[in-house]
Amino acid sequence: MNGSGGVDDTWDDRDVMRRTGHEDRPAMPSSADAWDERSGEWLAGTGTHGGETRPAKPSAAETSPGAGRPSMTSAPWASARAGADPAPDRSRRPTARRGAADPVKALLHRHRELCERAVDPLEIAAGLEAHGVTDRTAARFRHRDVFSLAEELYARVPRDGTPHPQPDPLCVPRVRADWVLLTLLPGALGAAVVTGLRLTEGRPRLLVALGGLLAIGLAVRAALRRGPLAAEPGAPPWRTASGTRACTLWLLGYALLGDGLLQAVVAGGPDALPTGTADGPWPLATAPALALTLAAAPAAWCAHLLTAGARRRLAGSRGLEDFTAAARPLLLGAFALFLGALTALLALCGAVLHESAAYPQALTLGALLLLARLLTVHHHRHAPALTLGAAAAIEAAAPALLLAGRLPGCAFLATPVQNLVDAWGPAAVPALACGTAALTLLVHALRTLTQASAHAPTGAPE
Repeated sequence: MNGSGGVDDTWDDRDVMRRTGHEDRPAMPSSADAWDERSGEWLAGTGTHGGETRPAKPSAAETSPGAGRPSMTSAPWASARAGADPAPDRSRRPTARRGAADPVKALLHRHRELCERAVDPLEIAAGLEAHGVTDRTAARFRHRDVFSLAEELYARVPRDGTPHPQPDPLCVPRVRADWVLLTLLPGALGAAVVTGLRLTEGRPRLLVALGGLLAIGLAVRAALRRGPLAAEPGAPPWRTASGTRACTLWLLGYALLGDGLLQAVVAGGPDALPTGTADGPWPLATAPALALTLAAAPAAWCAHLLTAGARRRLAGSRGLEDFTAAARPLLLGAFALFLGALTALLALCGAVLHESAAYPQALTLGALLLLARLLTVHHHRHAPALTLGAAAAIEAAAPALLLAGRLPGCAFLATPVQNLVDAWGPAAVPALACGTAALTLLVHALRTLTQASAHAPTGAPE
């Protein structure tokens, strides 16, 4: 700035010209005229004020939005872009940070109903696991495990002033006399029916058998409605329940009559109906059938031990992996305890009735029925229905293929079953069918019944 004040006069003149709508600023020539001196300096990136040349710098009007003086370095296309988006940086930066700043917010909205009705973070953790959220998924939400994620979700849900009732932290089911007596009832009725069959003949024996089967069926149904073998509310549709029930009845009926029927078909029969004895043309396997009815009580106690132990470990665990590691040996222990009790009952019934204990058929069938019931009780009904149906279909197909092989040109249908029976006897068919199904359910149970969602109050039915 020189001492004559020429710069101030020049700015005053430009202000006057700006107010009148004629700006005297460097710009491109509007016609075919040549560039003037000031415009050439502006194009080269320099400005002259009072004969002093200096690099062009952004003025206050360029850096302050809303200033009255336009930018000295603005161009027409720059002005149009600035009018369309006056602050592009401020409008883009918050949008880029919004998703990464709060990764739990979307999960909270997705499971808001679960989080609002939960009375503690444990219910939220079990519900999240039932929906497929694992510790690896929780790591994407910046949490070490599902329990830590559930605690944050529980803390974020807005609460009213009324406190929620605190549930029992263990929720361990107690032993009650009603379900203990009900589980003993099928075995007692089974022993009475076997005794009646041994003491009667002819038509009275048939009446005793029919009446005994009906009474045992009602007793088993009562035992499955109370206690640890009872399914919680939310039963499956009628057709699914009826199909599972029909398959179970078929498997039990085959354990009583199936081996005798298969042996008779292989020998060219059957030539007569079953007489209710073990030495008839169509023998009855009363020893394994009686042992299975007596095994209702050990099955209930093993289910009770599994549920009670899982609830205690669930209350004391701080991670899903810790609970799974503790629940897996508990499940295997309860399963092994039941098999041991069933083996003892088979040996006892075989010794008392002087019959074959049929260990392979009875043990595999008992294991299948126990695992299917445990999965049903803990909200997993689809897999038991499929495996029970598959085992029943295999047992039904064995005598059907043998009978179909008698048709002209269809002998090849009976070859697989005939070879299996010749090599391993009639017991190979139910042992193979029920054993494969039980092994499948055991693998499935080790994956599902060792999860917190299977034992928490918020377990989701499959």
